[in-house]
Amino acid sequence: MPLDYRGKRIPTIDDLDERFGVRGKRLLVRIDINSPVDPVSHKILDDSRIRAHVPTIRELVERGAAVVLVSHQGRPGEDDFVSLEEHASLLSKYSGLDVRFIDDVIGPAAREAIRSLRPGEVLLLDNVRLVSEEVIEAKPEKHANSVIVRKLAPLFDAYVNDAFATAHRSQPSVVGFPLRLPSAVGRVFERELSAISKLYDENLSPKVFVLGGGKVHDTLRIIEHLTANRVADRILTTGLVAELFLVAKGVNIGDENRKLLERKGLLGLVPRARRLLLRGAPVETPVDFVTLASDGSVKVEPLGRISGVIRDIGPETVKMYGELISEASIVVLRGPAGVIEDERFREGTRKLLEAALASKAFVLVGGGHLGAIAAELGIAAGDKLHISTGGGALLLLLAGEELPAIVALRESARKFFGWDP
Repeated sequence: MPLDYRGKRIPTIDDLDERFGVRGKRLLVRIDINSPVDPVSHKILDDSRIRAHVPTIRELVERGAAVVLVSHQGRPGEDDFVSLEEHASLLSKYSGLDVRFIDDVIGPAAREAIRSLRPGEVLLLDNVRLVSEEVIEAKPEKHANSVIVRKLAPLFDAYVNDAFATAHRSQPSVVGFPLRLPSAVGRVFERELSAISKLYDENLSPKVFVLGGGKVHDTLRIIEHLTANRVADRILTTGLVAELFLVAKGVNIGDENRKLLERKGLLGLVPRARRLLLRGAPVETPVDFVTLASDGSVKVEPLGRISGVIRDIGPETVKMYGELISEASIVVLRGPAGVIEDERFREGTRKLLEAALASKAFVLVGGGHLGAIAAELGIAAGDKLHISTGGGALLLLLAGEELPAIVALRESARKFFGWDP
């Protein structure tokens, strides 16, 4: 059945197969296997995104489709802007399929390889950002007439978008093809939207958000959205976000920490944070921190007596937040609680993640650093835990914005499935 995302239907692979059939058809599948790359050897350092797409690829092959994969890697001019040849090798390894690679995207060699592909075979095109149009942000209607879409769309029967992590980009391979071909979401994309939909389920309460990390501007936008739409029952702040709200409350966080906020240009956000507090935003702030002194010593300091540089939340905060988490039906964790690059300041993040998983709540983890901590703890995604593959895409959804990829998929559903927009 269709995916119901916030009251609107989005086609899945099942809908595509039921309506148009995929056996014997040629499918263009947008994935996101953009991976960390060693700047010297150009070898892939983390292949988790590659592994994530294997179920979608295998399912389409088992349904009898010829599958052509398209993805990006890095940006032109940067160290990680490399070929996808190693990605193809890893996809073959994890899927057990022979994933062919061609070092072309829209040229004669790529088009001939696509035409000759037989059902059950898989082909990965080279880095789609080798085509200059792919780095341009524009409306779907404009991208539907781009060179890359006009060259490739006629070679396919349908399009599948499994690249949730790129869904916030309005680029040809994301938004152009859905206006030319019957389209659906792949299993990675589907799981992401199903998990996020739970945040807006009025039957699931209380909802607790644990927000930290260094992206303070972005997190503030999320808090504004959660507050305006009454999505969150509690917002537990950590990291620089917590420091910002403590300053907004008039709490002394120590000269060094205040200067750090000033150097990062964050003190200008204090009035926005204060307005949120005055509007009744359910924001909780730490009561103690783990700090680093000028002599290199590490200690726990309570509010009001902070002399060191804040590096993590303290044990009393962990206990207080843990109790709030234990009562939740949904817990969302985004951003680490401390400077987790240093082993001395990882405890807060670990403890909060463990508290979430020990609760009865459905847990949504915002990938990145938190996903790495989960992996260290031997925690895998499952029915109770969803680890998002999307950074910017998840951020925008949490901030209440619509993703270009979803807009394009809904328009495709209207055009080819006859569904209401």
